Amino acid sequence: MALPRLDTRTARRLFLHRHALAEAPSGPAKGADLQQLIQRLGFVQIDSINTVARAHDLILFARRPAYRPNHLKRLYEADRALFEHWTHDASVIPMAFFPHWHLRFRRDAARLKQRWKSWQGEEFHHRFDSVLAHIRDNGPVSSSEVGADEERSSGGWWDWHPSKTALEFLWRSGAVTVVGRDGFQKRYDLTERVIDQALLHTAAVPDEAESVDWLCSAALERLGFATSGEIAAFWDIVRPDEAKAWCAAQQAAGALIPVEVVCTGGALRKVFARPDVIEQAENAPAPSGRMRALSPFDPALRDRNRAERLFGFRYRIEIFVPEAKRSYGYYVFPLLEGDRIVGRIDMKAHRDQDVLRVTALWPEPGIRWSAARTGRLEAELTRLARLAGVARVAFADDWLRAPK
Repeated sequence: MALPRLDTRTARRLFLHRHALAEAPSGPAKGADLQQLIQRLGFVQIDSINTVARAHDLILFARRPAYRPNHLKRLYEADRALFEHWTHDASVIPMAFFPHWHLRFRRDAARLKQRWKSWQGEEFHHRFDSVLAHIRDNGPVSSSEVGADEERSSGGWWDWHPSKTALEFLWRSGAVTVVGRDGFQKRYDLTERVIDQALLHTAAVPDEAESVDWLCSAALERLGFATSGEIAAFWDIVRPDEAKAWCAAQQAAGALIPVEVVCTGGALRKVFARPDVIEQAENAPAPSGRMRALSPFDPALRDRNRAERLFGFRYRIEIFVPEAKRSYGYYVFPLLEGDRIVGRIDMKAHRDQDVLRVTALWPEPGIRWSAARTGRLEAELTRLARLAGVARVAFADDWLRAPK
């Protein structure tokens, strides 16, 4: 019997809708509206690179052009509507999801204690009590404020002294919580002083099976359709075998069906979806024709292989690639227009010169870069300049390149 089938454009339509990229970007982008958007996405990845704006700010701005970084800071640090922890990377997550992160805390504690022991040695194990006592007595701290008697290395990012390692472990395992950042340096306090007691009470902590069920269901809701591996990878808490078993049980109960998605190039990929997925996809809004520059860490692009299958867009970040070996640039932004990724742009905000400077833009193969498209690009760059805090946009003479 033939499986239900989503053609490529219909699949994109549903996928973009679930990622809040189908409708025209609008809304106040603060308070309850911003909280609802983040809850819809599931989480927003935090990243320090500030070529134009930080990743979390670009992710939210692409969906709400009225967004400004202080809106997220207020929601996170003042309103405590969000907490910061790990998904596939450091992210801000709706506080309502906190009970299910107890599963993450337990699994990280078991996994990292041994892994970090082989990396850092055993000394950080002996610093837990002293670090917790320091926070209890002195209030929120950064990693530079613990282990004052310990030798600091002048090495790279991962040269952690024992108390810094202990502090990070206590965060990953749930004993302390990030309460905000100074610049980009995390500040930590005791979880019991930050998180509402109702979310910490034993009765509020789901058992493992409940959390696995919620995490799998919530992942599928945000993806629209997915393999069991993609469901497991969404939050990066559920194990692949658990997601596979969940899909099998849901299918047996009639709550999931297998579906074929037509990938770019015509290949068929078998995925799972809710029984009404075809109707959901057909009823999803047609994607807005507005051009948007996306963060390389946008939720719609985080799974590079999925983006390539669905949009025919191959993206590899090149910040760690020597300049001479880069195919495009240090930090290149995908450009979304309608349901297609139409190009990628190398640009940087030079705040000392008050300008957003475009070095190069490469249309995707098959895309004709018309004057109308340039107009839509210029409108987006004007909006981005305001977010970046610069007054004007400037283009290099040879900015429009041939597709690669």
